[in-house]
Amino acid sequence: MSTPRTHLDDALAEGAEVPGTAAQAHHLGTVLRRGPGDTVAVFNARDGEFAATILHLRKDRCAFALGPRLRAPAPEPDLRLLVAVLKRDAMDWLVEKATELGVARIQPVTTRRTVADRANTDRLGAIARGAAEQCERLSVPVVAPARPLHAALHAWDGAPLLVAAERRGAVPIGSVAPGLHLPCGLLVGPEGGFDPAELDDATGRAFVTAVALGPRILRAETAAVAGLAVLQALAGDWTAT
Repeated sequence: MSTPRTHLDDALAEGAEVPGTAAQAHHLGTVLRRGPGDTVAVFNARDGEFAATILHLRKDRCAFALGPRLRAPAPEPDLRLLVAVLKRDAMDWLVEKATELGVARIQPVTTRRTVADRANTDRLGAIARGAAEQCERLSVPVVAPARPLHAALHAWDGAPLLVAAERRGAVPIGSVAPGLHLPCGLLVGPEGGFDPAELDDATGRAFVTAVALGPRILRAETAAVAGLAVLQALAGDWTAT
């Protein structure tokens, strides 16, 4: 039986007793059938990961007794994803997979062709937290509230940003990524693609490079996962030993 991992924002230290959330109590007790005295691992990016036992567990509350630290905190890749708001199922799936791929920040954006003008940040944040617990990373990516594409680009800090633009005669992503260093980001448009004026605005910025993701037209969520995988393999932490 694998040991469940639980993310907590509280300060973590050996010997501490820390409370969990109602959602964690439900998951541990109802879904995983765990109880007081069972072993878990508790973690966050600030303090690392600790062995722990369930101190008490009720329907809507729980607490953990922390044992020795299993993993110290360590730097994680500053890889970012800007993605046009997708339909609910596709957006949920993408947040989960982006978390598994090590993304630090997910910024939903609205464009002229997005199918929705908002994203449920609380739900997506919970999905990211659950994915982080499953994939053994220490951090949980930030899922920011949706904002218009032009506003997200205006607020960008100047790190390299690749925009998936298959129909623009863009250079292959594999020829660009090896020269990059994190932080960097990937921008993926909606199901219907960017409006030409939006793409002109994006590619007119000095930090943006238009890239192609192969000879086939990909669904938005597929394009995001494919692009992130290339960036992690060629510019991210997949080469770390």
